[in-house]
Amino acid sequence: MGISFVTAMRSVAGPYRSNNEDAAAASPAFAIVADGVGGHAGGEVASGTVVRHLARALEGADVAALDPDALRALVAEANDALRRQVAERPDLEGMATTLTALVRGDGVLRVVHVGDSRAYRLHGDGERTGQRVTHDDSLVQELVDAGAIRAADAAHHPQRHVILRSLGGDAEDAGDVTVLEVPAVPGDRWLLCSDGLTDELDDDELLAVAAAPGTAEDAAAALLAAALEADAHDNVTVVVCDVVAEGEAGGPPALLGAAAPTD
Repeated sequence: MGISFVTAMRSVAGPYRSNNEDAAAASPAFAIVADGVGGHAGGEVASGTVVRHLARALEGADVAALDPDALRALVAEANDALRRQVAERPDLEGMATTLTALVRGDGVLRVVHVGDSRAYRLHGDGERTGQRVTHDDSLVQELVDAGAIRAADAAHHPQRHVILRSLGGDAEDAGDVTVLEVPAVPGDRWLLCSDGLTDELDDDELLAVAAAPGTAEDAAAALLAAALEADAHDNVTVVVCDVVAEGEAGGPPALLGAAAPTD
């Protein structure tokens, strides 16, 4: 099956942040979103390093042949790149990043996830129904799962930004990565995003925006506009991927946010 992605990306610092610590990449074969955390420039370095490293690795690989273990190995290599950064610059100690990626396979799509950035799937049916695919690695999600708080209260919990798993250069970090396999269905639309979007729009709201008629570019622009209209307090990054049966085989990925070239 000649599955390919038609992608569109947006990433902004937002009105209240001076730096954009989000990073993103997209190509016909994969899409990546990362949200960095850390003092000084650490967040930018973490997300940018992981996205650039993983994008280069995927660009040079036969992505359809990458099973979950192979994808985890690539993430481990990106995590090692963070460790080397900290060894060279001790001031970056404590930096970390989330990671959510969508990689095309042979009849399947693989979702790579750690942290609280998210992936959503919208079905290519007439009603364009959709749902969240990833499960947040966060304190509030753990509290919801344990029945300690209601899901409706999670968005306003004072510790809603505390993540329990991320990539920060420690060897064990890569072991926390989840890889899901989902059938590849032409006509489906996927959304990857940082929490700058999900802090402002709940699942129903963002799925409604993403499901509106139009192209991937239309959807990405509308999602960013909706977050900014809601007075986004964080960096906002969205990548929209429309799954098509035939398309480009690959090519250099587009890089955005902290992963974008600086020269």
